[in-house]
Amino acid sequence: MPTPNKTRTATPGARRSASTDRDLTRLRAAITAFFFLDGFVFAGWVARIPAIKDQTSASEGALGLALLGVSAGGTATMMATGRLCRRFGNHPTTVAAGALLAGSVALPPLTHSALALGLVLLVFGTGFGALNVAMNSAAVDLIAALRRPVMPGFHAAFSLGGMAGAGLGGLIADHLSATRHLSLLAVFGLLLTAVAGRTLISLPVPAPRGGTGPAAESGPATGLASPPGAPRPGRVRWLVAVFGLIALCTAYGEGAMADWAALHLHQDLDASAGLAAAGYAVFALMMAVGRLSGTALLERLGQTRTLIAGGATAAAGMLLGSLAPTIWLTLLGFAVTGLGLANLFPVAIARAGALTGAGGVAAASTLGYGGMLLGPPTIGFLADWYSLPVALTTVAALAAMAAVVAYGARNAARPAGS
Repeated sequence: MPTPNKTRTATPGARRSASTDRDLTRLRAAITAFFFLDGFVFAGWVARIPAIKDQTSASEGALGLALLGVSAGGTATMMATGRLCRRFGNHPTTVAAGALLAGSVALPPLTHSALALGLVLLVFGTGFGALNVAMNSAAVDLIAALRRPVMPGFHAAFSLGGMAGAGLGGLIADHLSATRHLSLLAVFGLLLTAVAGRTLISLPVPAPRGGTGPAAESGPATGLASPPGAPRPGRVRWLVAVFGLIALCTAYGEGAMADWAALHLHQDLDASAGLAAAGYAVFALMMAVGRLSGTALLERLGQTRTLIAGGATAAAGMLLGSLAPTIWLTLLGFAVTGLGLANLFPVAIARAGALTGAGGVAAASTLGYGGMLLGPPTIGFLADWYSLPVALTTVAALAAMAAVVAYGARNAARPAGS
């Protein structure tokens, strides 16, 4: 007697699980696109600063004041963006901020005075700050659903976007005017925002797996979202400030390297202009490499060990980079510094967001980008008083401070009574 054919049908739960996994994959790709957009557009603007300086006939001092518009607009917007995320949602706010950033990058080459440049850079900085808070908040939601510490991968996309934007800007600077270059960059950014934004808005905010609430580090492979049992409310604000301080220490180093690495190589070690430019390139490349491997590192070591190891590595690298007597040892030190700093900012922002959502991301980001604002002028003053190599050792000092703070707060995020 023949046996009937048996066809297996997927259970509703299995179908829902497969659909959810596909949605999370699409959501991760869309958020990654916004991180890439952020780095690509910002680096494209930076590559054209010399041309825009000539166009506006601004002195170095006037240009410096105008450039503060980016930082001022960004830091002033971040806390407000946290409130917008809570009211309208992380996904729509990310798309709106991405459109503002992409569209406003076309404005600087249309100005003809330092004052006008500063005003349009306030708008550009507003888009930059808003996008950083909104997309990091969206990433925190996704991390809670994935139960994997994937934040470094998003920040790797930002680093790679920055490298691509800077490289492309350098290649076409002699062939396209700043107006045409940044207009094309704006068109590309708006198109990418439309494509990635359509996906982002069409997908709901993912529900956390395995409970909600902030993460309590319980082992080497712990993610950054947490099971039930959060820190007491009285400790949450203090913890966000702690992670914001770690972000500040990291951003101080990033800002210092961007503005002073090439000058140190050229002025103190007599490197050629091309070799001096390689200083920041090596730093940025190793930061991208560190972030690409950051998820695996977090799953192996856990967040506290990753923060401590990163801070200690960056401190050692920057001591070598600032005090080494030869160009090649200095470049090695810069590379080690980039590797050490790579994951401090992403982990700190993700941890603050896991504690209090978009508000935590906004608060920690404001502190962090305050460090980027503080670093370059502080090093400039110290270089005038002492020397540039001595001033650059402050990067090592703050990296070491980040490691010490992370070690000191290692038990603070555990649930009360544990």
